Amino acid sequence: MQERLLILPKQAKDKAIETKKFFNKLKKRAPKNLDTQVAQIHDEVFEETSCMSCANCCKTTGPLFTKQDIERISKYLGMKPAQFEQQYLRVDDDDDWVLKKTPCSFLADDNACTIYDFRPKACREFPHTDRKKIYQIAKLTQKNTAICPAAFDIVERMKTSIKF
Repeated sequence: MQERLLILPKQAKDKAIETKKFFNKLKKRAPKNLDTQVAQIHDEVFEETSCMSCANCCKTTGPLFTKQDIERISKYLGMKPAQFEQQYLRVDDDDDWVLKKTPCSFLADDNACTIYDFRPKACREFPHTDRKKIYQIAKLTQKNTAICPAAFDIVERMKTSIKF
């Protein structure tokens, strides 16, 4: 997996123009069964992909934390929300709560999440490839192809299997 993670950003960059064109075409003429096709591809790829052997998302990027996330996680940790924010989070340029540092403070040495059942919504949904109308988050999906091997594989399979 480590070798794959080393080459993934270059692979995503090499496919960037092709991927952008694909999503633009998808926006203009999405097939009627797009959501079904993407869901099937998503499920197939995740049957072959072990997030536990990767955890690149947790090592390189941080999720956005909603107020609900902060309240839920701080309660689980036995902290007040303000204490949790002070210890783990910062406000970014978009006024969103994000992690102060990466890798994520809640990532264990074995790539397990120590707050898995309470993790942020953004973590639960990553890499967002099982969303309906995936073309609406084309930029995010394309960005995630450089981080997540599964996202990369899903987009590549979409390119070959979705017919317009």
